[in-house]
Amino acid sequence: MNQNAVRFGIVGAGAIAQSYALAFESCSMAQVAAVVDARPDAAAALAERLKCKSFTSHSEMAENSELDAVLICTPPNTHADLCVEFLERGIAVLCEKPLSIDVPSAQRMIETSRRTGVKMTMASKFRFVQDVVLAKALLTSGILGDIVLIENVFTSRVNMTKRWNSDPGISGGGVLIDNGTHSVDLIRFFLGPLAEIHVVEGKRARDLPVEETVHVFVRSTSGVLGTVDLSWSINKEIESYLRIYGSEGTISVGWKDSRFLLSGSRDWHVFGKGYDKVQAFRSQIENFACALRGEEPLLLSLEDAMASVQVIEAAYASLRDSHWVPIPFPGSSRTSVTNPAPKSAQPAA
Repeated sequence: MNQNAVRFGIVGAGAIAQSYALAFESCSMAQVAAVVDARPDAAAALAERLKCKSFTSHSEMAENSELDAVLICTPPNTHADLCVEFLERGIAVLCEKPLSIDVPSAQRMIETSRRTGVKMTMASKFRFVQDVVLAKALLTSGILGDIVLIENVFTSRVNMTKRWNSDPGISGGGVLIDNGTHSVDLIRFFLGPLAEIHVVEGKRARDLPVEETVHVFVRSTSGVLGTVDLSWSINKEIESYLRIYGSEGTISVGWKDSRFLLSGSRDWHVFGKGYDKVQAFRSQIENFACALRGEEPLLLSLEDAMASVQVIEAAYASLRDSHWVPIPFPGSSRTSVTNPAPKSAQPAA
């Protein structure tokens, strides 16, 4: 163990934790000191890989490990209680998205962080993808002129019939809260606060109890329109997942490379190497570790984390009522409507 590294505990040894393990293995600023999972074999296997202790109780891990922080990789309905317990123990929390399944739970997490003075944030990998960071720098430079429209597409055929992601009691909904949390934070990263949202549901090809395909419209407080396509049922087979259209050009952020095109030019200029999940996770861990050391601010603030939950809540209200719904300013209170309405009550294409 590097004595200067920030000591993390990983809570949950499922698929997302395996991806984080790759990032920790290539990160000198942070190391895993312990892993906990209710499944002894899963905890032991990940701990053996990371050369650390394993536990089956998160309280036992906290009491018997020297931890500076935890990375919570459990299903969303467990996030609030776990987060609050670790914060009360003085252990910083990096919590996988979505932060929680409803606004009251998110408020409890954030209020605990503020009261205890212990750092917490939501993990949102796309803010840390190098191409996204470069695209933000291009946008800030003014090269695109006035921003007019932003498009995001996260569509992939995935069998969710036996996964907790499609159990609304565990996940809080379907593709809208699962993939949509990434979309919301990504768009807010470029446009800032969002003012209103409208969501339309598509056909449920696999007859899940939650939405499988949705089309989302958002409008920022500055008047910029955004569109988002989310689906577990189709793959659009397109090279980019984010496009930003301005009065003077276009930025395209893709899976394999990223490029921009200026008005009056026929040539796209390549500026990025594409999506690198391990790099994004590693950069996210490094930002959190630096924030704990007081060396830099968190790239994703408590206000950003709360906003992600509030926007998704408004999205489900729109899905239920079939109209544009205003989005509250981050930090304001609102009754939770995150859980989706019964299938018969939701619009379907």
